[in-house]
Amino acid sequence: MTAIKHALQRDIFTPNDERLLSIVNVCKAGKKKKNCFLCATVTTERPVQVKMVKVKKSDKGDFYKRQIAWALRDLAVVDAKDAIKENPEFDLHFEKIYKWVASSTAEKNAFISCIWKLNQRYLRKKIDFVNVSSQLLEELPKVTEESVPSGENQSVTGGDEEVVDVYQELNAREEQDIEIMMEGCECAISNAEAFAERLSRELQVLDGANIQSIMASEKQVNILMKLLDEALKEVDQIELKLSSYEEMLQSVKEQMDQISESNHLIHLSNTNNVKLLSEIEFLVNHMDLAKGHIKALQEGDLSSSRGIEACTNAADALLQCMNVALRPGHDMLQAVKQQQQRFSDLREQFARRLASHLNNVFVQQFTQALLQLYNRSYFLSVPGHDQSSTLAQHSVELALPNHHPFHRDLLRYAKLMEWLKNTDYGKYEGLTKNYMDYLSRLYEREIKDFFEVAKIKMTGTTKESKKFGLHGSSGKLTGSTSSLNKLSVQSSGNRRSQSSSLLDMGNMSASDLDVADRTKFDKIFEQVLSELEPLCLAEQDFISKFFKLQQHQSMPGTMTEAEDLDGGTLSRQHNAGVPPPVSSEKDMIRQMMIKIFRCIEPELNNLIALGDKIDSFNSLYMLVKMSHHVWTAQNVDPASFLSTTLGNVLVTVKRNFDKCISNQIRQMEEVKISKKSKVGILPFVAEFEEFAGLAESIFKNAERRGDLDKAYTKLIRGVFVNVEKVANESQKTPRDVVMMENFHHIFATLSRLKISCLEAEKKEAKQKYTDHLQSYVIYSLGQPLEKLNHFFEGVEARVAQGIREEEVSYQLAFNKQELRKVIKEYPGKEVKKGLDNLYKKVDKHLCEEENLLQVVWHSMQDEFIRQYKHFEGLIARCYPGSGVTMEFTIQDILDYCSSIAQSH
Repeated sequence: MTAIKHALQRDIFTPNDERLLSIVNVCKAGKKKKNCFLCATVTTERPVQVKMVKVKKSDKGDFYKRQIAWALRDLAVVDAKDAIKENPEFDLHFEKIYKWVASSTAEKNAFISCIWKLNQRYLRKKIDFVNVSSQLLEELPKVTEESVPSGENQSVTGGDEEVVDVYQELNAREEQDIEIMMEGCECAISNAEAFAERLSRELQVLDGANIQSIMASEKQVNILMKLLDEALKEVDQIELKLSSYEEMLQSVKEQMDQISESNHLIHLSNTNNVKLLSEIEFLVNHMDLAKGHIKALQEGDLSSSRGIEACTNAADALLQCMNVALRPGHDMLQAVKQQQQRFSDLREQFARRLASHLNNVFVQQFTQALLQLYNRSYFLSVPGHDQSSTLAQHSVELALPNHHPFHRDLLRYAKLMEWLKNTDYGKYEGLTKNYMDYLSRLYEREIKDFFEVAKIKMTGTTKESKKFGLHGSSGKLTGSTSSLNKLSVQSSGNRRSQSSSLLDMGNMSASDLDVADRTKFDKIFEQVLSELEPLCLAEQDFISKFFKLQQHQSMPGTMTEAEDLDGGTLSRQHNAGVPPPVSSEKDMIRQMMIKIFRCIEPELNNLIALGDKIDSFNSLYMLVKMSHHVWTAQNVDPASFLSTTLGNVLVTVKRNFDKCISNQIRQMEEVKISKKSKVGILPFVAEFEEFAGLAESIFKNAERRGDLDKAYTKLIRGVFVNVEKVANESQKTPRDVVMMENFHHIFATLSRLKISCLEAEKKEAKQKYTDHLQSYVIYSLGQPLEKLNHFFEGVEARVAQGIREEEVSYQLAFNKQELRKVIKEYPGKEVKKGLDNLYKKVDKHLCEEENLLQVVWHSMQDEFIRQYKHFEGLIARCYPGSGVTMEFTIQDILDYCSSIAQSH
């Protein structure tokens, strides 16, 4: 092993400036035995680095090679497997665990001992030695800091050798002294032993001189000891004086302590006085109400602007005094309790006076408004008086009374209402209920009179208003339903009797009167909505400002806490003096508006019913106008009273619109055609044209265009179905004529109006018109040259049986003589007479409204010419070279048809 150690040191470690300290022959545990060496080394250069190197013999066996190296500081655990029994196995824990088996237990123990010594000397981080015998872990000799300078290299022998300190570096002065000493001795270099003996002798001489010098200085030592004794005596005297001084100062200290305690008590008293003064100033500044404010609360004039301002300032000051945040213990003071009670009495007294005054203001304004309303509507309520003259004098414009002056007067009290809401919610709630009671009665009278005037303006005259049952100021429809239905039927009959054009203003026909009436109704209905909308918005804005309700802060929602306002309470869970939360306040606005304007929705529904009974087409105007106003109101506030009310009324208008469409479809199905007269354009076809023209003018750029498109689809399908139904039932007019004329009219109407949702129906109408035109032409024209037709039908039958066309002339029944005989029966005069009879027949079938006679006649002319050309073709093919021709030409046919058309 020694030879291997020297070889490894020479070949591997010396070139790398390393010194081999210990070596062990090992192989990996559990594998085929491949021996290698683990070596513990240190570097010869500073700073010293300790490593473990794995060395393996080359495959050729001539030399050793360095395989892998680990720094000793990376070693975490050394596991010897068993501390008692001899065991050659051991583990080294680096980043991974390496398991080794040594060639002998002695080599393993020597290697582990070397690792322990290196760890103790060079590493601050200590390695864990597990299952290692304590005998192997020997302590290294301790070296003092004086003997070994920090960071100096120290040698460690390998194997069983101990660690020995062998070197200490000399400083510059020591080197100089040694050089001088060596120069003075000739044998210092050549004979080291002689030089060492010389040095030893000189050292002994110096030691003796030191001892003699110490013995010679005994006298000086004795003198020094005497001086020390004297100094100790002086120190004792000084201590005695210091003790006396301390006794004297002790009495002074007691006096100073008494003075300090007295000063502390004085300072504490001053501090308490300052704090007491601060508390008194706080109470005086925050809980003292000025005499002027007290006087204003007790006697302030609530009818003048200056008095209202003074009362408002005093009420705010009182509220600040009552709401001051008292410090701990203040509420125990009798003066504070008395002042709080005084404030409570002032609050109760002023709240009672304010509530009484505002109630008087409400009553005064209500009485004044009723007098104005009475003066305005006096003549309307007088029995037997001419209402038309009254309207001319007092209701030239349809308008609702303006409440802005009343709102302006009451808004002066808005801050006081807010104060009352925050301090005494019970009285605030009572004022709210009284205001709603007065205003609901006032608005009910005003709105009913307003709607009464609107209904009279819609019906036009007093007689008509009586006919529809308009009485007094109630504005309810109490007249006969049959009279309304009768008027609706009459107006519908007038519409059916007119032409499709609604814009022909040459003569004032019944249809023109309908247009004028509808325009007047549209203006009146728009004016009614335009008057109601600002009225409701102004009242809602006033309620929000006057009663200090948060109108726009909460999201729309259903009211969960507010009860019915008619019952007298605004909230279940809020006692007097505690205002409701924001969401409940928004519900309060809505509920107050519902009670104040509870008559708007029924009055609007009555007005809508009247308009619908006057003319069912008025529902179109109402749907557009109402939708626009609902959309406008929802943009302002989706959950407002106005938006909700108009939305409810819009549902009624939409139902009336749907009902109008359903009635028209039902009227189509109930149409009966006279058996004695020709059909012509059906009434519901003309009505659809009128409806579509009117609807297109009304719904232009309207929000509810989708509803109209759905109605169009229903109506046009009903028109198509019932046109075909009437055509099938018609006895005097041919079915094709009914279909042709009506679908032509429908196609013309749809082409003129350009309704995008009915493009498919327009194409279908055109196709039906074309198909029935062709069918009618073929059916009516029939076989004008009947015998000639029968003759050529026989010819075509022979050809179909297989006879060649040029051989048909050899058939006995179809020879040339028979052909000439048939042709002679149809001279031009007879042909013209037959065409003239056909023209008269067509003229009787067709109606003048649609003006399709010339179209049909032209189509018949083309069909007759087609038959003529067919006959000539058969003659040319079946009778070639015979010289047989018709006695009239195509030009003759054209002349006949033209002269017949001009003569009629």
